[in-house]
Amino acid sequence: MDATPQQPGAGAPAVGPVVVGVDGSVPARAALHAALRAAAERAAGLLVVSSFASDLYWLGGAGVVVPLVDDVRGATRRLTEELVASVREEVPEADGVPVDVDVTPESPAAALVSRSADAQLVVVGNRGRGAVRSALLGSVALHTVTHARCPVLVVHPRTDEPAAPPRVVAGFDGSATAHAALAAAVEEAARTGAELHVLATYVLTDYWVDLSSVVVPSRDEVRGDLRRRVDEAVDGVLGGRPADAPVPRVDVDVVEGAASDVLVDRARDAALLVVGGRGRGAVRGLLVGSVALHCAVHAACPVLVVHPAGRRTGVTVDAGEPARA
Repeated sequence: MDATPQQPGAGAPAVGPVVVGVDGSVPARAALHAALRAAAERAAGLLVVSSFASDLYWLGGAGVVVPLVDDVRGATRRLTEELVASVREEVPEADGVPVDVDVTPESPAAALVSRSADAQLVVVGNRGRGAVRSALLGSVALHTVTHARCPVLVVHPRTDEPAAPPRVVAGFDGSATAHAALAAAVEEAARTGAELHVLATYVLTDYWVDLSSVVVPSRDEVRGDLRRRVDEAVDGVLGGRPADAPVPRVDVDVVEGAASDVLVDRARDAALLVVGGRGRGAVRGLLVGSVALHCAVHAACPVLVVHPAGRRTGVTVDAGEPARA
């Protein structure tokens, strides 16, 4: 089952693998499906990571240590390889994807985060086999979304099919992270032949003070200004693509309402929702923002959480001042 990822052609830049975490749960199986498709679309290798507990167990009161590490490691590898073989049969487009299985005693979250440094994408199920399995977003997914050093795809098992033609939905708020997410959304839509729906949201503030002497922009003015800014950002991303790169159809919409609620609602039947890891919220020091977390928890479709490029080298990216309408 282990395989060496394909090497890029001479002179081509090295391409990192797609990394996915599996633990035998239903969401992990869905994540493996998505990871195989993502690796096939990117012509990349797939690294399947599975963790096992390496603690030594004490039985009774005599302090007897039972060394089970080798047995558990071997059983975990066998189960992981059987899972990969089973899922590959269900994803025929991933037939040529080279797969490497990595069985590690590290905690699942730590293993995925450490391997994200050299990956182009980490895929994780929304929840796994943890103690609180009823949680909408498990601790491994939460930790990975927060700390990974590459984009993270959070996969929710879904029973319905995405709308046809497929749609990619992206949220945009003008922050540095939102620009990175927009570029990723354009690439995902172009790669999969999907339409791209870019959403910007606004909420008009209800001021307590007397504003009789203050000129407050109207809804139409706010919408018009936001639409202009989003159109400029979209044009910038599309104009920066190589001349021979495919360009998806892009629709832009400006909607009044809370960003997290609007994005989840508009992405109900989407193939993918793309959001920045953090945006123009009041607490900009957070590693991942409330909108990204809300979408990762509640969206019915897979959610791609994108961090700015500076994240890889530890550079702090200033998202700028919060927008006030």
